[in-house]
Amino acid sequence: MRKDKKARLERAGWRVGTVRELLGLSKAEEALVELRLILSRGLRERRARRGLTQAQLARLLKSSQSRVAKMEAGDPSVSLDLLIRSLLAMGTTQSELAHVIADKTK
Repeated sequence: MRKDKKARLERAGWRVGTVRELLGLSKAEEALVELRLILSRGLRERRARRGLTQAQLARLLKSSQSRVAKMEAGDPSVSLDLLIRSLLAMGTTQSELAHVIADKTK
């Protein structure tokens, strides 16, 4: 958040903090949430780059379009295992998967 925006919010009486503080997460829980979101974003980006619809990816995974939508949204009901298996099913190499996880700037 920009410093000027933060200062403006604080002057208006708002308390500015992190998601971790708001939800009372431990560092490990925060890292897990971040990992889920990174993998979800990577799945969505790779699906789009391959020109696949969610329905087409669902058929490839023998799943449903709604499940793919949940995977791409970072839904907590989706396991990390499923996210990783889905990326690998689309042809993502282990090296590319490591790059997805390491790239926090996207």
